[in-house]
Amino acid sequence: MDKKAVVLLSGGIDSTTMLAIAQSQGYSVYAMSFRYGQRHTLELDRAKQISEKTGVEKHIIIDIDLRAFGGSALTDDIDVPKGRSDQEIGTGIPITYVPARNTIFLSFALAWAETLEIDTVFIGVNALDYSGYPDCRPEYIAAYQRMANLATKTGIEGKTTLEIQTPLISMTKAQIIQKGIELGVDYALTLSCYDPDNQGKACGTCDSCLLRRKGFEEAGVSDATVYRV
Repeated sequence: MDKKAVVLLSGGIDSTTMLAIAQSQGYSVYAMSFRYGQRHTLELDRAKQISEKTGVEKHIIIDIDLRAFGGSALTDDIDVPKGRSDQEIGTGIPITYVPARNTIFLSFALAWAETLEIDTVFIGVNALDYSGYPDCRPEYIAAYQRMANLATKTGIEGKTTLEIQTPLISMTKAQIIQKGIELGVDYALTLSCYDPDNQGKACGTCDSCLLRRKGFEEAGVSDATVYRV
């Protein structure tokens, strides 16, 4: 393969489906995950398993500590919201938003892509299920892409023009799952829960669990996740 891409891989439904999409389009994948001070790192174990099973060229885990800033239920001593309605989930910016996370992640992906002379980065942002996240909007991605091509040596010298691909941005969770099934994604390897126990059992009631359960139900696909509730 002469097409290469950096894929941001969290170990969840969206990023795993996106990895499969990138490979189906002929990209040789360099996967990047982050240990950023999140409440649990079980998702990184899943990302490793997914990378091994899908045969990516390389998978790296970057260590940063966003707990230094806090401000999110994923990185601070703040309770993860549970049992919210669809309306509540879709209203406002949720406390699970991690300040500037996608900007930070994309910056690391940009640096790796420039080093590898890669001109394509995939990120699994979604503007439907997570409409309250400001760094999941199409206008944010477009602005970041413009900035990225002004910020690198390869961009200034005209050697590469970075493209940020967001194939999931306008898809529902059910549509994402259906696409993944078409591509042979093993969703049993993925983890969505914001607050799993030490054995990896999902809480079943956080926003991410509720969206996952709804997505599988609407897609008509069995969910292999073990939920506590």
